[in-house]
Parts: sequence; C-alpha cells; structure tokens
Amino acid sequence: MSETNTIDNTVSRGLGKDRGLMALIIILVVLLIDQALKIWVKTHFYLGESYEIFSWFQLAFIQNNGMAFGWEIGSKLLLTLLRIVTVGFLIYYLWKVRNKSQARTGYLVCLSLIIAGAAGNIIDCAFYGLIFDNPMPPYVATLFPPEGGYGTFLHGKVVDMLYFPLVSWTWPTWVPFVGGEYFLFFSPVFNFADAAISVGLIWLIIFYSGQISEVPFLRDMPRFSKHAAGRSADGDNHPDDKKD
Repeated sequence: MSETNTIDNTVSRGLGKDRGLMALIIILVVLLIDQALKIWVKTHFYLGESYEIFSWFQLAFIQNNGMAFGWEIGSKLLLTLLRIVTVGFLIYYLWKVRNKSQARTGYLVCLSLIIAGAAGNIIDCAFYGLIFDNPMPPYVATLFPPEGGYGTFLHGKVVDMLYFPLVSWTWPTWVPFVGGEYFLFFSPVFNFADAAISVGLIWLIIFYSGQISEVPFLRDMPRFSKHAAGRSADGDNHPDDKKD
C-alpha cells in the first residue's frame, strides 16, 4: 500500500470514529428524551386525557398499534418485525458509511435521527406490554405492576402525546364532497420519536437526496459473482475503498 493510501485510510478511520461517536450520541439523546416523555405521560395521564399548553399545542395521551402518527398497516407483529429489520439495516448502513468522505456530516445526522426515532417506537412495541398495565380511565398506568403487564413481548402499544391543532374550520356546504364537514390541521397525535423520524426524512430529502448514490456503500458489500470472488482472491480492491 502506498504512503498516500495509508495516510488517507488513517484520516478516514479517525473521521469515522468521531462521526460514529456523534451518531451514537444523537441516537442515545433522542431515545432518552423519547422514553422519558412517554413514561412520564403514561404514568401521569389516563388514556384519552389531554392538557392544553397553548391553544395550538396540547399533550394528549393516546396509544396506537401502528406506525408513525397512529397509522395502522397490517398486523401488529408484522409491523414490529418490519421496524426491527429496517432499523438493523440502517444501523449497518450508518456504520459502513460513517468514514466515507462522500458522506456529509448532515447526512449522518439525518440517518441518526431516523434510526433513533424508529428504535424509540420499537421499544414501545417490544416492552411496554410487559412493563405497564393498561387501566381504564380515569386511572393511570403503573410501571412494573405486580400482576404483570397488559401484553406480551412485541405486542406493546406505542405511546403518543404531541398534538398540534393549529387551524380548523367548517367547509361551506357548496364545496363538493366535503361541504359542511369539520376540518382540523394538524389532527394526528404523535410522539418525540415520530418527530425525529420526520425531521430526519425531510432534512434528508431536501438537502441530501443525492447522497445515497454518491456514497460508495453498495460497492463495499460482499459480491457473490465469480468475478468478485476472483478479485477478492487476488486482493484487487478498488483504489477508493477504505477500511472501516
């Protein structure tokens, strides 16, 4: 290996270490805030209770079986397993590209926010059914109840509480299809993890939509063709490849 390549690889590993630590801190901070808020709401609000902070912002405790913003698609177990597989892939991807010079720091921040948000909701699905009971209103839930939780592993419900009823109106009766109906924006109730996912995705689309094609990730994945096997045996690596 040439001296230039040695220096490049050393710099790349140092950069990857620093940015890997940054990504880890972002993920842990988002998870801490998300879980602390969920546990506090779960143990201080009864299901369906709301508290108005401003006219346009409320804490409103609901639970859902589905994805972000309360959407429900498919079975509960399937959704949870899909989340786990997706987060596992994103963690692997983040680890592989953390030391690539083409991957901008903001791009890694976006990935970290998405991973943290998805992981936060996975924790709800995986463990909340085991560690909380689910009493009827006006009673609040108990953490680690003596009689056990309300569900089984991977069958917990996601806790949502952030509600922003920004504007509302009733459509005039002459408007086709929706005339006379009440309209509210923004009606979904979500949580901090959903917010992290949304911010990460929006930021990614607006500022880093071209990064996926620029980062040499797929080239670093194992090849199963005879040509790739020959390259591997001969040690003929691409000159731009960097060790992790």
